[in-house]
Amino acid sequence: MELVSSAWKHASASMLGKNLKWRANFPLRIWYGMDPFDFFFACKEKYGDVFTFILLGRRVTVCLGTKGNEFILNGKLKDVNAEEIYTGLTTPVFGEGVVYDCPNAKLMEQKKFVKFGLTMEAFQSYVDLISSETQSFVAKGKPFHGDSGTIDIVPAMAELTIYTASRSLQGPEVRAKFDSTFADLYHDLDMGFSPINFMLSWFPLPHNRKRDIAQKKMADTYMEIIKARRAAGGKRDKGEEDMIWNLMACVYKDGTPVPDKEVAHMMIALLMAGQHSSSSTSSWILLRLATRPDIQEELLDEQKRVLGEDLPPLTYDNLQKLTLNAKVVKETLRIHAPIHSILRKVKSPLTIVANTPEATNTYQIPTTHTLMSAPGVTSREPEFFPEPMKWEPHRWDEGHPLAYTRLGTDQEEFEDYGYGMISKGASSPYLPFGAGRHRCIGEQFAYVQLGTVLATMVRHVKFRQIEGKQLVPTDYSSLFSRPMAPAVVEFEKRKSVKEKN
Repeated sequence: MELVSSAWKHASASMLGKNLKWRANFPLRIWYGMDPFDFFFACKEKYGDVFTFILLGRRVTVCLGTKGNEFILNGKLKDVNAEEIYTGLTTPVFGEGVVYDCPNAKLMEQKKFVKFGLTMEAFQSYVDLISSETQSFVAKGKPFHGDSGTIDIVPAMAELTIYTASRSLQGPEVRAKFDSTFADLYHDLDMGFSPINFMLSWFPLPHNRKRDIAQKKMADTYMEIIKARRAAGGKRDKGEEDMIWNLMACVYKDGTPVPDKEVAHMMIALLMAGQHSSSSTSSWILLRLATRPDIQEELLDEQKRVLGEDLPPLTYDNLQKLTLNAKVVKETLRIHAPIHSILRKVKSPLTIVANTPEATNTYQIPTTHTLMSAPGVTSREPEFFPEPMKWEPHRWDEGHPLAYTRLGTDQEEFEDYGYGMISKGASSPYLPFGAGRHRCIGEQFAYVQLGTVLATMVRHVKFRQIEGKQLVPTDYSSLFSRPMAPAVVEFEKRKSVKEKN
């Protein structure tokens, strides 16, 4: 057996590659933190699909490619563990007793509880709510002041995403309490995901103090709602139902009702989980559209052709008919997946066979290592997606020259980890929501939310890249990547919106 850690002994500035000399003075952890995909591809070229480097004092073994994704994301609980990696990071943000601050079996029960709001029936009601919030934001929101001007996309979409997620997933009572100040609270809470908190989540750094204040404020907001409902006898009007009511009535398998504090913390986790992917991805969608006015008009033409010239209100059913709309979302997630790295603690020694530039080798990964998967790498590889860094929604058209190249057969396997049947599938090169037991439970909601926001925006606003400006780079300073701020583009409201104003 060849120990995989042999790779990190040789990792040095010499591996940076021909066009990366300017990084020669950076330690590998800094290079990874600044541009993880640059780092992954350069290491892959030198070492192959499996290599190890030191990150925040840990030996991290990276397993790339579809086989690497399968190896890590569908690993058995006895072999790989997510809770030990993430609890220090997520518990101060979400709160105690939920997500990674509990055994995996309890987490699977919690996922089952929140599936109440992730059904087809729920999605059908969400489209109108999300569309209405988006229209109101364009017409009255501060970022869209006036009939035309400039807009900083990242904070604007963060604010809109909170409104759409809270109104749909969490109900009108929660939405009524959320205003622009909650967008600021959310930002403070989000900064709790800074990578340094893998090591120092407890340390009173300025961003951690803000995180703790924001967490308490948001938890208190939910607790006030819960206490008021309990005080009223826990009765609700016929037909009145939302996620808080649902969680207040849930009982764990051992017969324990979900404590109110855990209800509040699950509500925070639900908001944060939905917020990250949608806020970042919707920002990238609008930034990309600003560079492609032709796609903007094609999207509007599709709606008129498929739904009618009068552009009737969006519904879940007619949203499914907007194929280009869906392809814009899919293509954006392909290049701009919000999570670039997924970590697991090695619990028992593992063996993996991988390719290097010279040969195929067998590696043994010890329990002192942490595993890292990077599904976004395969979605940027030319063997799967020709000209991978070109943003082209039509690559998802059948027969398009840039279409996804299928290698082998993509067979989807399904498994019930305790919260319903989901796809295990890790063999696809397109995995923006992960795979296996920790695959994002809100994947389908994200597609509904993003598709609705996009379709509504196209009806009401045109975006343009500011002359002489380039597309902004990616900010990797948080665990969740997003466009680098400020990300300013020009906007102009369409005639229908101007007339209503």
